[in-house]
Amino acid sequence: MRFFYRTFQPKPETTVLDVGGREFNWGLMPFAPKVTILNISHQGEHSGRFEWVIADARQLPFPDQSFDIVYSNSVIEHLGDTEDQRRFAAECRRVGRSYFIQTPNRNFPIEPHVLTPFIHWLPKNWQAPLLRNFTVWGWITRPDAEAQARFLNTTRMLSGRELQALFPDASIRRERLLGLTKSFIALKANR
Repeated sequence: MRFFYRTFQPKPETTVLDVGGREFNWGLMPFAPKVTILNISHQGEHSGRFEWVIADARQLPFPDQSFDIVYSNSVIEHLGDTEDQRRFAAECRRVGRSYFIQTPNRNFPIEPHVLTPFIHWLPKNWQAPLLRNFTVWGWITRPDAEAQARFLNTTRMLSGRELQALFPDASIRRERLLGLTKSFIALKANR
């Protein structure tokens, strides 16, 4: 969030669409711009400080260029397939004059959703039997077969090249951990 605020320097009147977010991030800031939080279902507590919209990010219910900034943190990889990711990216670009879209790097050795090294590099049919008993996520949540299948069917992490193809007018920033790129940000800042 610090990088987001430094990059965009939002004012209280700046309009932001947070796709797939929650109020928590915005509550950490000294002030929040005019934030609309969009999710496919109800998420967490609603304080009344932000506008909430229930909708599908692949078909946003807003006119073209209706937000100063579209913000999304670790959502695009949960759309499952390349066509849905393409639709998500096109909608973010359509409704925002600027955008900040963050996603984990598929080539980082630790899969961030299950907190386990290398598992995401295996074929999905090999991952399935490992998720419950050989990942931190599995040890904590004890997912049943349906939850494991849902995770495998709805999680498709991206490379930097794939993110650039989805956001051709963006610069791609790298977030690093111990010298390795752990995630990417597709960034378009009109100031």
